[in-house]
Amino acid sequence: MERMMHPVNARLDEHLPTDHKLSKVYRVGAGLTGLLLVVFGVLGLINRIGFFDTGGDTVLALNTNGALSVLSICIGALLIVGMVVGGTFASTLNIVLGVLFIASGFVNLALLDTGLNFLAFRIQNVLFSFVAGVMLMWFGMYGRVGSALPHDNPYWRARHPEQAAREDRARAAQAARSMGVRPAMPGAGHP
Repeated sequence: MERMMHPVNARLDEHLPTDHKLSKVYRVGAGLTGLLLVVFGVLGLINRIGFFDTGGDTVLALNTNGALSVLSICIGALLIVGMVVGGTFASTLNIVLGVLFIASGFVNLALLDTGLNFLAFRIQNVLFSFVAGVMLMWFGMYGRVGSALPHDNPYWRARHPEQAAREDRARAAQAARSMGVRPAMPGAGHP
């Protein structure tokens, strides 16, 4: 379970404020997407569309039925939970659900115009799945992957622990010099 919650053994530093920039991005991504899915699902249920109806019922320009509405509410609620929790959990949740949205787009693209299309997907639903998946993945990966992460980033520090430790020692030595304290030399003992 620990490996799933922290796949690179990186955590937002405990001393960072809860409104740290990375956590804000993860929360906003999860919250906005979750809210959109919940609204879509509730509007679909209000229209009293059949649970597995594959007719042309649309909500917010997307085809829907009762099953898709309930599924949308459940996934939206999960994203809202991710928004509330924030941090690495929200980031990982955004990435995982983003991948699942993209996979769902491909699967439902293959199922269009077949009897197995029980979620009543049309091409606009497939496109929405792709867009929502990419958007969720972007929100989840922000500040977590990339070639130019700053060295104070908790994910960069987790991937480069030796260099992070060297930089911490150099900062501590610089701070000691600025305060007029001579740093102790490693390996030097007192006679």
